[in-house]
Amino acid sequence: MKRAFIFPGQGAQAVGMGRELADAYPESRAVFQQVDDALGEPLSKLIWEGDAETLTLTANAQPALMATSMAVMAALEAEGVGVEKASFVAGHSLGEYSALAASGALGVGDAARLLRVRGEAMQKAVPVGVGAMAAVLGLDINAVQAVAAEAAGDEVCQAANDNDPAQVVVSGHKAAVERACEIAKAKGAKRAILLPVSAPFHCELMQPAADAMYDALQDVTIAAPKVPLVANVIAATAEPDQIKSVLVQQVTGAVRWRDSVEFMVQNGVTEFWEIGAGKALSGMVRRIAKEAETRAVSSPDDVKAAAEAAG
Repeated sequence: MKRAFIFPGQGAQAVGMGRELADAYPESRAVFQQVDDALGEPLSKLIWEGDAETLTLTANAQPALMATSMAVMAALEAEGVGVEKASFVAGHSLGEYSALAASGALGVGDAARLLRVRGEAMQKAVPVGVGAMAAVLGLDINAVQAVAAEAAGDEVCQAANDNDPAQVVVSGHKAAVERACEIAKAKGAKRAILLPVSAPFHCELMQPAADAMYDALQDVTIAAPKVPLVANVIAATAEPDQIKSVLVQQVTGAVRWRDSVEFMVQNGVTEFWEIGAGKALSGMVRRIAKEAETRAVSSPDDVKAAAEAAG
């Protein structure tokens, strides 16, 4: 049996996440302290006691979700379950940074600083109200790519997240995304709904943010991961000397989550552990690979149950 550790992306955040872990495991509390120190501010206070609106800001949500995932990893390690118990690591969008930190390729402090830069750069890339994202339910990736191309006109509209066989997210200029919703419904989509996001992620409008990440990554050392990383933009394992490049490409490129999960299944993975906040990825995995087992690990009880299951 092969196992993959997968790490959630934006949207999974919730006020209070990781607090029980920090109370139960000194190792988990130390992760939050490490992130606070790296950012020079008490992000943990915002995560545990702040308001949802401030936590949801991209520049806060991204390092906060990584911190929570790494706090879960620290608790698992304290129970004797290291990343070596997985055959692959992968993360959805920002979750790729959590995957890299979990695999030892990236330090937690570096991951926090990079995600703060990433979040701020993504927010600044497009003025609020100019861009949008929408989830199209009930059409596959090929159909949604055709919808996006038809909707674009002289604007940007791209398939941004291929999440699972029945959910693809489009991103781009607001008017083009709204047109895509109408076209998708006309072509048989069950639903096409605008998402409550602050910027149009994973489309070419994010090029200024990709440039910022290229610059930020020049000053960071990325080691060879202990466990192979399945990267979003290539839906395959990334060689150590490819990792910086795929992280830059990821900002404007599509998150190929369905393809990534299929790649892991084709390479023998039968069990996926979602490490961190929420259970969204587990639902996607079940829709992609019906035979696969999933386990969401976020609380002290989840950690203990996972440690028992790992043997």
